[in-house]
Amino acid sequence: MSRLEERLHKDLTHIRDELAAQAERVIEAVNDAIRAVQTGDRELAFATVLADHPANRAMRRIDQLCHSFIAVHLPSAGHLRMLSAAIRVNIELERIGDYAVTIAREAVQLSTPPAGVTAREIERFAGEALLMLRQAVKSFNELNAEAAKTTMAIAEPVEHDLEGVYSGLMGCGTEERMKDLFATFIVFTQLKRVVDQAKNICEETVFAVTGKQKAAKRYNILFIDDDNGLLSLMAESIARTNRPEAGRYRSAGATPAAAVNADLAAFLKERGADCSECEPSAISALTAAEVAEQHVIVSLGGPVESYIEKIPFHTSALRWEVEPPAAGDRPALEAAYRDIALHVTDLMDLLRGEE
Repeated sequence: MSRLEERLHKDLTHIRDELAAQAERVIEAVNDAIRAVQTGDRELAFATVLADHPANRAMRRIDQLCHSFIAVHLPSAGHLRMLSAAIRVNIELERIGDYAVTIAREAVQLSTPPAGVTAREIERFAGEALLMLRQAVKSFNELNAEAAKTTMAIAEPVEHDLEGVYSGLMGCGTEERMKDLFATFIVFTQLKRVVDQAKNICEETVFAVTGKQKAAKRYNILFIDDDNGLLSLMAESIARTNRPEAGRYRSAGATPAAAVNADLAAFLKERGADCSECEPSAISALTAAEVAEQHVIVSLGGPVESYIEKIPFHTSALRWEVEPPAAGDRPALEAAYRDIALHVTDLMDLLRGEE
């Protein structure tokens, strides 16, 4: 190994060691912040807030080391990927430190430590978040892409768990407890963000090791209307045909028709979308979890709230004004098709960008 290679290896190892130490500081901060919430330890909460200052200084020091490495060594290929990932992981760790500070500040706002179901949910949720964070950091330290991929799977159920936690909090509130409920709500939200950043660290690990960037997100889109016999099915068909890789699409109706509109079935078949086996389905047949996992719900009838009383926390609701074609009115059917196709293109471009 040449002296230049030795220097490069030494400098890169130094950066990785600094990141590992920063990760330990951040994990300790999250753990201390949660402990302050659980025990009502105000001194621990304030100590956690103040400990963020050294963490911020370390973040800036690591950033300088990364940029100096690039200037001195002009890295390429694997070393450049490693530095790019290290810079982003450094930012993600700094954000997690900020979440710990917010949790600690909310611990001070609580009149009493959480009890009962809320205490158990915080214990469970914090345990999952810290487990994922520790495993994410370990996978990055070891540059283990397979471990990173396995760790990312932990994040999937957390968002849906959070829906149930929020509903439970809102269902047990009284005016006197609103301040505590609000603080607890924020604690859960910050823990969810810890999970998000841990997932990002895993993705940076995969990139550093394999060069594969984060896969583009696929969005869950639900189209609804009165009978799921024409417009909502048309929207689902257009989306599946035009942007198959961008989303997972389905449709449903308030009172499902007995069969797909005959004009629509023939019309779609002409365009290569065989709808002979399509069956209108009921919105009421969707489970709460299925509704909650939708990123966007699009109504082609009235307001979304007229079909789904409570829009899930992480779901966006849209209403597209499209004139339903009369039976046998081919020009009106084509006009509806063009109108919906434009709406679908605009929506998916907004979510995923032009492909």
